[in-house]
Amino acid sequence: MTAIALTIAGSDSGGGAGIQADLKTFSALGAYGASVITALTAQNTKGVTGIHDVPADFVTAQIGAVFSDLAVDAVKIGMLSRPEVIRAVAAGLDRWGATKVVLDPVMIATSGDPLIAPEAIATIVTELLPRALLITPNLPEAARLIGAAVAASEADMVAQAEALLALGPAAVLLKGGHGVGAESSDLLFTAAGWRWLRAPRHQTRNTHGTGCTLSSAIAAGLAKGDSLEDAVSAAKIYVTEAIAAADELAVGHGHGPVHHFYRWWG
Repeated sequence: MTAIALTIAGSDSGGGAGIQADLKTFSALGAYGASVITALTAQNTKGVTGIHDVPADFVTAQIGAVFSDLAVDAVKIGMLSRPEVIRAVAAGLDRWGATKVVLDPVMIATSGDPLIAPEAIATIVTELLPRALLITPNLPEAARLIGAAVAASEADMVAQAEALLALGPAAVLLKGGHGVGAESSDLLFTAAGWRWLRAPRHQTRNTHGTGCTLSSAIAAGLAKGDSLEDAVSAAKIYVTEAIAAADELAVGHGHGPVHHFYRWWG
């Protein structure tokens, strides 16, 4: 059977993040990618200059079109900027019985531009966190979800991951990419315990789409039948290597993309 992964997210016209990064990641990791577009962004490596939200009823129509025909094995959710769209996605997950759901609570682009209306954050917490197998916030996103200061230590990360787990997801992957030090340390936290995933921190400004790529890599692994822990471990390796190879690309004049196809391009 063909492994099928669905991304529900916003479009990045510059191609480095969002739907475009997700589909590249699915392809690179051997999963067939389908998509539901929740917003259009006028965006490049230097920033976001405009956001056009897709109406909630059309998001519902896209979800129905995909699930009614394709045997979706896993779902990745990214940019959801409006409460009504979030509720439409939650209803779609329920209607079609989606259980392998990876939620990346995207709030700010790599450029620093906001991607979500403030009132939508509470809707994500109530509508989507309880429906997620895994959520993958970075340190600033985790802090906003629970109303706390950004974690400044590994002990803070453990405490915040535990607080996030209490909001309903089955597991939390708290990403440490915004931290400092020689290693980038992510924390996988479940009711059964936690483990650290560590990798060398590569110095590059070309990190556009890193979070999208990690969450979609996890979804690709789940779609292929990997356990959650195996999917997360493999995704961490893939993203680390894609960041390490990012400077091989010459794309744009700002924060360039990670190299999704580093294993195949010369």
